[in-house]
Amino acid sequence: MQSDGIALTGRNNMKVWSVVLTLLMLVSVAACMKKAKPLVPLALDRSAVPQAVTLTEQGTQAYQTHQFQEAKQYFSQAVTAAPQSGQAHYNYALALNALGDVDDARQHFIEAANLAPGDKTIWDSPALHQYGNPQSEKSTKEHRTTTSRPTFGGGPR
Repeated sequence: MQSDGIALTGRNNMKVWSVVLTLLMLVSVAACMKKAKPLVPLALDRSAVPQAVTLTEQGTQAYQTHQFQEAKQYFSQAVTAAPQSGQAHYNYALALNALGDVDDARQHFIEAANLAPGDKTIWDSPALHQYGNPQSEKSTKEHRTTTSRPTFGGGPR
């Protein structure tokens, strides 16, 4: 009879430990998952041309309502009105990226970073990070070639 009590206690301990381990795993997974910041257009500097500011406001409204083609048109006009504005290029790149035009978006993200070297929002943007560091040249990774046969476990012998 005692052995049944010990077996029952052992099973209860196993259940408790499995629940505790499951909770720990869930907490660690949740901690590792960072919620991505939403990509939002930036306001132009106060020194920007008033027309560019107005176009940016209209583009921002269109972007926030997911009217990306319309936002692209407004932001394109804002870039034309304020070509030295990093924020204008950034906003235009957001619209291009949302429409799937990643090549042009990349160019404008890089231009935005170059025009606004101290703008932490642009430089830390997840939209820019997917294109790499704009200050570094694209590098190719060379793979080491070998004539040895692969081994079980993949390590050298």
